[in-house]
Amino acid sequence: MKISKVAAATARRLYGLCQVDGQLDDNKLRDLVSKLIAAQPRDYRAILAAIHRLARLEMARREVLVESAAVLSASDGQRIATGLAAEHGPNLNIQFKTNPELLGGLRIRVGDDVLDGSVQGRLDRLAKAF
Repeated sequence: MKISKVAAATARRLYGLCQVDGQLDDNKLRDLVSKLIAAQPRDYRAILAAIHRLARLEMARREVLVESAAVLSASDGQRIATGLAAEHGPNLNIQFKTNPELLGGLRIRVGDDVLDGSVQGRLDRLAKAF
């Protein structure tokens, strides 16, 4: 569905009203969607589609995957989680995974961003340089 600029701008404004202290408030979002469906303003389906897209992107930004070559201790995992929460905000869904192919170090995926500090990543970058 092609969304007009007006519908996209309206969706962004309404989505912004659903946030409290930079975090999405689920109850406000539910109320907003139910009011839009009940009122059915012009181009409300496009507005709902745009709000759905914004919410889906926000949920993806909250998904974190931490890959390490060896099993992390509880204190290391807590330190990583604290650092990620300080940089990317609270309410992150953090998953820890062991990946022996990394050879050492960490690879952290926050939404679409990848922070690769693994030995395998360094070797790959070095191979591409030659």
